[in-house]
Amino acid sequence: MELTHQQCGIVDQPVPGHIFIEGPAGTGKTTAAVSRLLRLLNTGVPGSTILVLLPQRTLGTPYHELISSSAPMPGGIVTLVTAGGLAQRMVRLFWPLIAGEAGFVQPDAPPQFLTMETAQYHMAKLVAPLLEKGYFESVAIDRNRLFSQIIDNLNKASIVGFPHSEIGDRLKAAWAGKPSQLRVFEDVQDCANQFRQICLQHNLLDFSLQIEVFRKYVWNLPICKKYLTNTYQHLITDNIEEDTPFAHNLIAEWLPDLESALLVYDHHAGYRRFLGADPDGAYLIKDLCTTQLVFEDSLVAPKPIIALGTHIEHILFHHPPPILTVDPRPALVFHTSRYYPQMLDWVAERVAHLVHEQGASPSEIVIVAPYMSDALRYGLSHRLAQNSIPIRTHRPSRSLREEPVTHVLITLAKLAHPAWNSIITKSDVSFALQQTIDGLDLIRGQLLAEIVFRIRNGIPQLQPFDQIIASTQERITFLAGERYDRLRNWIELYRAYPPLELDHFFAVIFGELLSQPGYRFHASYDSGSITARLIESAQKFRQVVSASLVELSIPPGEEYIRMVEEGVIAAQYVESWQRQDENAVLLSPAYSFLMSNYPVSFQFWLDVSSRSWSDRLAQPLTHPYVLSRYWPRDKVWTDADEVDTRLNALYRLITGLLNRCRQQIYLGICDLGEQGYEQRGPLIRAINRVLQDYASQ
Repeated sequence: MELTHQQCGIVDQPVPGHIFIEGPAGTGKTTAAVSRLLRLLNTGVPGSTILVLLPQRTLGTPYHELISSSAPMPGGIVTLVTAGGLAQRMVRLFWPLIAGEAGFVQPDAPPQFLTMETAQYHMAKLVAPLLEKGYFESVAIDRNRLFSQIIDNLNKASIVGFPHSEIGDRLKAAWAGKPSQLRVFEDVQDCANQFRQICLQHNLLDFSLQIEVFRKYVWNLPICKKYLTNTYQHLITDNIEEDTPFAHNLIAEWLPDLESALLVYDHHAGYRRFLGADPDGAYLIKDLCTTQLVFEDSLVAPKPIIALGTHIEHILFHHPPPILTVDPRPALVFHTSRYYPQMLDWVAERVAHLVHEQGASPSEIVIVAPYMSDALRYGLSHRLAQNSIPIRTHRPSRSLREEPVTHVLITLAKLAHPAWNSIITKSDVSFALQQTIDGLDLIRGQLLAEIVFRIRNGIPQLQPFDQIIASTQERITFLAGERYDRLRNWIELYRAYPPLELDHFFAVIFGELLSQPGYRFHASYDSGSITARLIESAQKFRQVVSASLVELSIPPGEEYIRMVEEGVIAAQYVESWQRQDENAVLLSPAYSFLMSNYPVSFQFWLDVSSRSWSDRLAQPLTHPYVLSRYWPRDKVWTDADEVDTRLNALYRLITGLLNRCRQQIYLGICDLGEQGYEQRGPLIRAINRVLQDYASQ
């Protein structure tokens, strides 16, 4: 890769030294960091002595690609890890030395590290009985969101560094609304306290407890610091602005013992604030580095797009008008529609024109919106498919239980495990058959399920295809019937033997049947990816909770499926974030695209009039800004604070998108939003001001 003069300067910096580079996205900082890593390896630095620290594993893709594409080198493998992952490794390693002091009731027993899913499972077991006693009675949100927000409060306490027992008091001190909400914060505190006691009693370590145990006990062990110092002499940390105060404190304390360090900071970022990102704290580490460099010139965005971002900044924050030297209007293409479907029609037409008329690669096109609802995704997918445009979607907030593949596999698991006494309906079976058997449409699937599915003596049964009358067999088709019989026979044979663990069952039925020719999973990479995520999810659940469930004579597979259907199990996996190689248009929420961290040539922004571009996600049980290291404990969160926060978030979002666009922005403007209401959000007002200012020149 050809590097700029500034990038070469980073690569050629002397190895003993600490470097801090900053600048907007798209200026080549990550490329310089990856090249620096390659130089370290090429000059004989053992890979095992290099640590690449990332705020989120998905941001490590450039480093993974370098390591996987390079020839094996002596000296071990480079470690890519998050601060939380490093904390978990050290807690596991030094567990015998700190378990008793940390307050665990069974210090001689091994620790059990909880994933987000298994933490929600244990939280659900705690909170469900309390809900019946009147806890959170004024809160109207899904249960899985309720559980996750309590866990999020514990996580915020651990990464910021205040005791978890202060969560409720901090939230109450900042509250300026109805007094009834104060009771909710008290319920939050009580649930957090009880959950922590359960974890200490049973050696369960959720993310918050892993961080707290590492910070208070493991990191203070001289043997731990010596181990880390001897193991890693070189540090590279990218997107440090997206990391947490815990990570920043760790880096600051560790820097003097490191032979070399390279820290990469993005201006106007911090998109993960709702997860504890602390860009202000990250910038303070700059003063601890001996070499400080600024990358200013974009290698991605052209001057009109940069000018657009500068002008929007002045408008949002009421700064004096900028000197109008570059006209941003050539970077914009916009269309105003009255109704939402008309906007989607225009987007599909413009995408088709780019691909079919101008020869643009679909992979160079992204369509973003503040939120990507199922209706929006379907509407776009249908229109683009009609124009022969391949698409892929990236929606991390979409849980496994919302995927059709998950519903299919759960229905098949229920049919294969009659001892669970699970509820199965004909519509479940019909849907599973349609989604499984290639060539079986909606009508034939419903007809087949209506005939073959029976429940006898409480046991679900699938009848053979040859017992159906001949005329109906012809309607369904004999080819579909033969594929149905193969599925039925597989389930009947499986029932004849002792049942497998659920994750094993998913793997076997996918490999032996569903991925074979004649079944829809055979040609679907998405189905395979979702199945892999489901297998991993079920496996982690079993590994953590199977011992306690066996004592209660509850099959772990049955309990897992119940949790998925109730929405408790809803974690996401790195594979869903990794950029796919397929040449397809990406449909994604705007923030998710930014955290994927790669540029494209054409961006379509949907529903630019919507307030959702600046609105914060409603979180009645937590508050990412109040539970931070900067918010004074006696200060009330006011409407003015909310407005300032929204404007700053909108500016970071728009700047991030513009910095990742090579050619043109397409704005889909709609008078009436997806719900049919008229809207005039701050983004459309800012863009209108930009157009007016330049039109008057």
